[in-house]
Amino acid sequence: MQPVSDSILYCGDTSLDGAAAYLAGLLETWQFPFDYVPSDRVLNPVGLRGRRLVILSDFPATGMDAEAQSALLAAVDDGTGLLMIGGWESFHGAGGDWETTAVADALPVVILPTDDRLNCDHPVVLRQVAEHTSVRGLPWAERPPVVGGFNRFTPKPASTVVLEADRLRTSYDGGRHNGGQHNGGQWSVETVETHPMLVFGEYGAGPTAALATDVAPHWVGGFVDWGDGRVRAQAAGAEEIEVGDLYARFWRQLLSFLAGQDLSSPAAVTHVP
Repeated sequence: MQPVSDSILYCGDTSLDGAAAYLAGLLETWQFPFDYVPSDRVLNPVGLRGRRLVILSDFPATGMDAEAQSALLAAVDDGTGLLMIGGWESFHGAGGDWETTAVADALPVVILPTDDRLNCDHPVVLRQVAEHTSVRGLPWAERPPVVGGFNRFTPKPASTVVLEADRLRTSYDGGRHNGGQHNGGQWSVETVETHPMLVFGEYGAGPTAALATDVAPHWVGGFVDWGDGRVRAQAAGAEEIEVGDLYARFWRQLLSFLAGQDLSSPAAVTHVP
């Protein structure tokens, strides 16, 4: 059975006048129908019926009681897509607490039972490790984006890891000073650890995915500005946002795959010098 409401249910990222403005703005620009539930609301199971995709992003497990979780699993089993995006109230986080829930069974990753957040003051570079329609045609090797933090998790055996995150350590030797002149200096970069970033799986007939980093500041870091072109977007009730065109393309491709429908109306792009 296929979803019948032809829409996305987007839950979390605080509110439309906060972090949710980013993803909601892009969905509005693509003219793809969606309903939004703020992070402090409890989800009504009725709202899960017939969705093409359910997105949980910084939405705590306390927002879904047992009835709502059962309704979500039934919908995913019938073909609805499911995406959990990283954040302080995602996965375990600092109040997400999804690891003991029924929803965790549907995700393609194992959630840690303790604080899984990594806030990083050195670069975290995203790297493509498998082919997938969600990442196709983007310059992961030539121009890899960086993020500022993410949740740690472990991919389940039957899952597919498409993106990984390399935590880098950078240092600078300071160069030399001769007679008031500074003579260069060199940077050194080393990879200190690697973590899964984007993982796909299936639950029944429904595609599932887990993205370890966030869609909005601050964890999204420089990823939000990926690309030379700029995309401006604004959802009803939210402030206007401006993001990189490659960032917008990534999200369009990811959500299109999970929704089983091409969100093909491209966002308007302006180019900057």
